[in-house]
Amino acid sequence: MTDALGQMAFNHIAVIGAGAWGTALALTCARAGRQVTLWEHDAANAASLRDKRESLFLRGVRLDDTIHLAADAAAAARADAILLVVPAQAVRSAAMQLAPLMADGTPVIVCAKGIERGTKKFMSEIVAACAPNAVPAILSGPSFAADVARGLPTAVTLAAADGALAQALAQAIGSATFRPYHATDMRGVEIGGATKNVLAIAAGIVAGRKLGASAGAALTTRGFAELTRFGQAFGAKPQTLMGLSGLGDLLLTCSTPQSRNFSFGVKLGQGEKPDSIQRSTGLAEGAFTAPVLLDMARDRAVDMPIAAAVAALLDRTMTLDEAIKSLLTRPLKSEA
Repeated sequence: MTDALGQMAFNHIAVIGAGAWGTALALTCARAGRQVTLWEHDAANAASLRDKRESLFLRGVRLDDTIHLAADAAAAARADAILLVVPAQAVRSAAMQLAPLMADGTPVIVCAKGIERGTKKFMSEIVAACAPNAVPAILSGPSFAADVARGLPTAVTLAAADGALAQALAQAIGSATFRPYHATDMRGVEIGGATKNVLAIAAGIVAGRKLGASAGAALTTRGFAELTRFGQAFGAKPQTLMGLSGLGDLLLTCSTPQSRNFSFGVKLGQGEKPDSIQRSTGLAEGAFTAPVLLDMARDRAVDMPIAAAVAALLDRTMTLDEAIKSLLTRPLKSEA
């Protein structure tokens, strides 16, 4: 994986998971001039990719002819680097499947935004535990799959513990319209991606309840204060939280129905039940992250009233009106 000058080169990129985001990342890696292998475990989606060159989860976007569809995980695991694009709660099983198939030192870039329920583990910790022969990295930031797939300008953060590796990976998948900024603060990038999903549900509730743009702005601002407190408690760097994977992703996700978590919140605000929303609109990572995020915050005595209200609403220990009232009646205090 080094070029003639001894620098790290990642010419063959595998993408594990061909949902909307995985398909978009496969396309952007192909635009970057890489050899791309895409593997999808779901039989129906794999058939659609094979027969129509189109993901069931990203209709109307054709897969580039240069992208190779792997028949099994072993074929994908032979790549120089792997983009692991599966839901956060599936990262453990995917990492365990890949571990015996990949070469030692293969970078595994997790593209999920969440925290594992039960273990309270971040994505990089799961990869490190389940695939100790891999090198964990994280890709996160303000990005919608449909925009990336169509080549619209997007900037994200790619973090690895080794700065040179992060830079090499960013260069490998970056292009004129997809700009990964490299970093070493993996924890900060993970926290931004996971926390903003929960806050986006709250922002959606405000919109669904028609509480107004002023309330939406206040919610997002105070939500960022929660994100920052949580991040600092778990060792994130302030500049990371202020960057693309923190504030940038929060602003995007809290502002448009194109965000699945925001849309989930809108439906909650309109009175729909969490289970029925999941069945009709699909996965909203924030719904899984909210309770574990709150548990972790309590463990470190971090005050997160917005996340607490979302978690209470999701587990039905609080009604919608009670959740909103709990936020509106909080004690007046200094903003600092």
